[in-house]
Amino acid sequence: MTPVPVLLFASYADAFGTRTLPVPIAAPCSVADLVDAMRPLAGGDRLPATPLVAVNHAYAAPSHMVMPGDEVALIPPVAGG
Repeated sequence: MTPVPVLLFASYADAFGTRTLPVPIAAPCSVADLVDAMRPLAGGDRLPATPLVAVNHAYAAPSHMVMPGDEVALIPPVAGG
């Protein structure tokens, strides 16, 4: 099994202690399955119920399938004002 690398930014990078996290799940998998595989990892408890995920630079629904070689990123919540 080749882990799926996930790009992390801001608060997510802080939570997981890295900017790229190899998630122990094989592609193809759904975005929801990928997020579920991240939850037991150190820092995974800081993920919201449905984090915003981008696959290949486009927002992806939980049911979206992640294929081998896709670029996956977790988009952290932002505050503005």
